[in-house]
Amino acid sequence: MRLLLTTLFLIFNLTIFAQSNNFAGNYTRSLDEEGKHIIEYKLTLNQDGTFEFHSYSKMQGGTPPEVNKYGKGKWSAKDNMITFSSNKNEDFDEKYTLDFNKSMARFITKNPRDKSDKIVKTKLQFLESGIDWMERIDVFKV
Repeated sequence: MRLLLTTLFLIFNLTIFAQSNNFAGNYTRSLDEEGKHIIEYKLTLNQDGTFEFHSYSKMQGGTPPEVNKYGKGKWSAKDNMITFSSNKNEDFDEKYTLDFNKSMARFITKNPRDKSDKIVKTKLQFLESGIDWMERIDVFKV
């Protein structure tokens, strides 16, 4: 009986770990207009539940012409929803200024039961965020 319970516990923990593997990785999005404007987003979800975000923009005639913004913190997943949080004491300094508290994204991928030739890029779609320009942004898994 003890062996059976131990085996079930191990299998349960492996399935939880396997699900988090699907979310972890690098996500990116690049928008440009033929050398005039460039906006790039890079998000890394680490296996240990931490994340780092980098936003780069270069606008022709902008003030300043180039802007780098960074954010970091922790992420957690429930179903296909990922919740982001940042600790004011640990995750903010001169470099990391973006506050990801109140940010939530949906993990979108092709359903494993879908056997069609339809291509669905794996992505995170931000649904809510304390950062105004982050809402409705899609970042694609690399």
